[in-house]
Amino acid sequence: MSVRYLTARLAQQIDEELMGPAGAFSLDQLMELAGLACAQTLAKVYGKDKYPRVLVCCGPGNQGGDGLVAARHLGMFGYQPTIYMPKPGSKDHYKRLQIQCDNMKIPTLPPSSDVEALKRVLGSSDVILDAIFGFSFKGPIRSPFDSTLPLLTESKLPIVSVDIPSGWDVERGNAEGVGLNSDVLVSLTAPKEGVRHFTGRHFLGGRFIPKSLEGKYELNLPHYPGFDQIVELPSAQKL
Repeated sequence: MSVRYLTARLAQQIDEELMGPAGAFSLDQLMELAGLACAQTLAKVYGKDKYPRVLVCCGPGNQGGDGLVAARHLGMFGYQPTIYMPKPGSKDHYKRLQIQCDNMKIPTLPPSSDVEALKRVLGSSDVILDAIFGFSFKGPIRSPFDSTLPLLTESKLPIVSVDIPSGWDVERGNAEGVGLNSDVLVSLTAPKEGVRHFTGRHFLGGRFIPKSLEGKYELNLPHYPGFDQIVELPSAQKL
């Protein structure tokens, strides 16, 4: 049986159960596992010899937290990440993740960076990790992100997106045509309905799902090889 694609409501429900009595995970644990899977995906597709400079774009929510964790791991993998947060998160766990990256000497662009500053850092980057919007995103795209996304697209750099490309609706995909056209996607827990027709390389990073929840929601998750935190799924081009 093929892996199950999740609606927004079902994805939220599973997240709540993971952090409730059934899963007993903390938010920090899930972010650490998700961010590690994202870093491993980027490293698998874009080797550091050819793509050492990674621009990690983080939104203010949990998606951005995953990106900060990924930036830290990429630094440990030998990449040269730079963090860009158009609007930094305000919660304590987000601030702790920022400190962890600071302690790794990972540079962060000031939130007030103007368009020219972002263009300059894009010009000296090799690949983008998109951790701006997650599955709870609802349009329209507002400032400051309405100017950020077009610049990422115009850069022509390869883009790895976390869970769903930023600007896509969790169930309707890039129906409005304003989202990123990512080259690689790493879905977390299980893929979302909106990415059924994603044509790039598609990975799953959800090796933290308990067997009880996998069975309850009939997720039909694939086998993860060896000790990898990710597994590649067939893209829409291959279906």
